[in-house]
Amino acid sequence: MESRVPSALVLPQVLGPRREEGSRRAAAGPGAGPAGRYLLRSTAAVQALASVIRPCYGPHGRRKFLVTAHGEAVCTGQAAAILKALQLEHPAAQFIREAAQTQAEHSGDGTALVILLTEALLEQAENLLRAGLTRAQVREAYATATAEVLTALPSLAVRSLGPLEDPTWALFPVVNTHAVPDAHRLARLVAHACWASRAADGGFRAERVGVCALRGGTPDQSCILPGLALPAACCGLRTAVLSGARVALLLCAFGPASPRLPATARLSDPAGLAALRRGSDRALERQIAQLAELGINAVVVWGDVDDAAVAVADRLHILVARARARRDVVYLSQVLDTPLQTQLLPPSRPGRCGKLYEQELDDAGRAVVLEWPPAGAPAPALTLVLRGGSAEALRAAEQAAYHGLDAFAQLCQDPRLLPGAGATEMALATTLWEKGHKLEGPNGPAFLAFARALRSLPRTLAENAGLAAGAAVAELSGAHQTGNFLLGVGTDRLVNVAQEGVWDPLTAKARGLQMAAERVMQLVSVDEIVLARKASRPGPDAKEAGRRLSAVRKRFLGQY
Repeated sequence: MESRVPSALVLPQVLGPRREEGSRRAAAGPGAGPAGRYLLRSTAAVQALASVIRPCYGPHGRRKFLVTAHGEAVCTGQAAAILKALQLEHPAAQFIREAAQTQAEHSGDGTALVILLTEALLEQAENLLRAGLTRAQVREAYATATAEVLTALPSLAVRSLGPLEDPTWALFPVVNTHAVPDAHRLARLVAHACWASRAADGGFRAERVGVCALRGGTPDQSCILPGLALPAACCGLRTAVLSGARVALLLCAFGPASPRLPATARLSDPAGLAALRRGSDRALERQIAQLAELGINAVVVWGDVDDAAVAVADRLHILVARARARRDVVYLSQVLDTPLQTQLLPPSRPGRCGKLYEQELDDAGRAVVLEWPPAGAPAPALTLVLRGGSAEALRAAEQAAYHGLDAFAQLCQDPRLLPGAGATEMALATTLWEKGHKLEGPNGPAFLAFARALRSLPRTLAENAGLAAGAAVAELSGAHQTGNFLLGVGTDRLVNVAQEGVWDPLTAKARGLQMAAERVMQLVSVDEIVLARKASRPGPDAKEAGRRLSAVRKRFLGQY
């Protein structure tokens, strides 16, 4: 065995099966070599992808260091971030990652569920094929089992969020899946922001609440500000535009423009140098005066800010704010519907808002806040300002906040909640297991296989929590067979999820189960992976052959 550690970012290097699974799959039949171990071409790739995500599944999952293409090291346990960083070459792995990312975009949750359940269902499909079922029979039986699961799922929803109920208890399990210092406080802040920004008809859009991460301070200093808050600071004496703010966004320095070509100024005396400086100052004043003539009274800059330019802006009553990140200015451009300027020139369409001002949070943190009148629906109504001493803690809190916003948006559409901590998966597995023993034909083995795949999810939760997985799953299965479907996997033992307050939104769970089953049914029908030949530029021989063919064709057509 090699002693080096393979890169976790290059998945095709580890496309082989895991060692502990090799023993139970080695008996692939006579004549099965390394390439014939799997009947399905996608199994090895999906297993390798799941082996990366499995240790991070659940609230007690481990974390990974991701090294981005720019060399930045990020410590995270979120499956969506890990999948985004992986360099995938196998088409099946890319196919499953696309499904998981679709699940994350629409539900905000269930990314790891899609990956792990797809792997488990694909492994069980291998067993069904070896037992003699055809691919068409496996697909039809899996489709029947999926319909049975989606039909039984609403019956497990024993709790729902009331229209006038505080959503903190429903959002806490979602926020707690992230490594945040105080999940209770963050869940209360997210719930308050969601509740305060609901529409009159009870609807909610996640875009109505912004999230601003400011490094510095402590998590206790996190707060909610009206409007859209950005991590930025005012550079001059003017710190507020109280009405009718017209905003320009610059992705360049706010100061004298650097020459595009190298030039040398020939000066014969100090007067020439003074004249050169006066000319540069007058050119800068004219550029800033053009902004004022267009009615612009606020400028947000991502770049260097010159003190002399700020002094001119103060005389012209223009607020100058310097943003900390480029993405904030890009996002502000989308909200304000104004173009980004790469030079110190007036925009063709300035952004508009009610007022813009600087908010000082403490000695270490300042933010620029934009507010709109009540009619300004497209803009965020509130901003959740998160504080923390490290970039990793802020990143985790930001992901947890967005996750909570997505969960509340789903609960506004469907307030039903399912038992979490693997209780729903085990309850569905118990139902399929009982029906599978009664069915005849391909549906019977397929129902049992689907039940085994669902049981693998509570097993993974128990493994990541440090429990004896076999004993925990056996005890959990026995409890569910007696009708106690509220029992799930806890930190150090099996727990009652209703008493612990661990719930999952019904819509996210249903979409994840359906997504995984549909992808497996598509992969079962794949018998071969065909790589198209890469296009190459024709060489001189090919060009000469083309000319000869053209000549023959012309002669044949009688053009000579």
